[in-house]
Amino acid sequence: MSHHPGPAASQQAVPSARVWVVDAYRAGEQTQLRALAEALELPWERKTLRYRKQEIRTNLFRGRDLRGVDLAHSDPLTPPWPDLVLSSGMRNEPVCRWIRDQSGDRTRIVFVGRLWADPEHFDLVITTPQYRVPERPNVLRNDLPLHRVQPDTLARAAEHWAPRLAHLPRPFITVNLGGDSGPYAFGRHAAERLVRDAVTLARTRGGSLLVSSSARTRPVAIDAFAAQDELPMQLYRWQRDDPDNPYLGFLALADELIVTADSVSMLSEAYATGRPVHMFDLGRGRFSMRHDMLIAAGEADRAKEVVKQDAGQKTDLTAGALAYRALMRWGWKHLSRDISRVHLQLIRSGKVAWLGEPHPGSQAHQSSDMQRALARVRALLEDTASV
Repeated sequence: MSHHPGPAASQQAVPSARVWVVDAYRAGEQTQLRALAEALELPWERKTLRYRKQEIRTNLFRGRDLRGVDLAHSDPLTPPWPDLVLSSGMRNEPVCRWIRDQSGDRTRIVFVGRLWADPEHFDLVITTPQYRVPERPNVLRNDLPLHRVQPDTLARAAEHWAPRLAHLPRPFITVNLGGDSGPYAFGRHAAERLVRDAVTLARTRGGSLLVSSSARTRPVAIDAFAAQDELPMQLYRWQRDDPDNPYLGFLALADELIVTADSVSMLSEAYATGRPVHMFDLGRGRFSMRHDMLIAAGEADRAKEVVKQDAGQKTDLTAGALAYRALMRWGWKHLSRDISRVHLQLIRSGKVAWLGEPHPGSQAHQSSDMQRALARVRALLEDTASV
């Protein structure tokens, strides 16, 4: 259990509100919850839970109890009850609703990301297009996930890393590598294409590459970059809990960014820099991200053109990726996500471009996603205070 006081000087509509973060169990959702909690500038308390592996009844059938929680190894959920709960993840849905019941329906629940229950069970849902949450008045659909990459964070990272990268010629092309995700695989063929295209862009600009992998990156992908010797490059292989991870520094110093389009979180953080962001398509032909995006847009003829253009090009296929495609097409929608909807929104809004296609240029360094989320959450707190 952690306590996090907000800035003492901040003036908020409900300065005495009690906030709990019933923490997520996936890293991306944890990041979003912390970003939102910190941006509220109110004291907040984190509740870390452990779950019973065999208990799924409460989760699947939208319960409102603690049967899925291993109470002996979890932070206590006891009064005084919070005014606001921020949370994410299927296992936490019944927990949050139980907390609201204990408070006499006074606690407001803000849920982030994917939902399993109907949105009507929550006061506010903050989500993004890939999760296909139904349209409701209490659903806020942002273009990208919330994140903690702020101007001051980038400034500190740039100050720290600039001397260590001073030997490399500018401009810097930062390349952030994800990995296999849903219907897409990131293997040898994609890695070879990405190296080729990144080198081409950096050579055209006359600069260097700053390349970093992530927890999901296969060795074959980062090895492909390690083997290139055509351009100056700083290469980082991801390590768990590494205090010297240069990810933020590479973001902060980037003049342009290339992000593998499997990672919506990395796209969100790259966009926050205000530099041009190029999405890299992991697939080719009918297995490409561009093809899926056009299908989602209802542009079947243009999707066929992509297949023709990519004819003869190799793509990475895995049993897991093919199974996920089948699940997306024929399975229960709750069990899958469709990131082509995010790609479509980003391209239509001019925020990013596919690597190799014309880019609309730099953007404002912060999107309005967080500000919209904060406005909605603060309105909930004001309503609670007036009751």
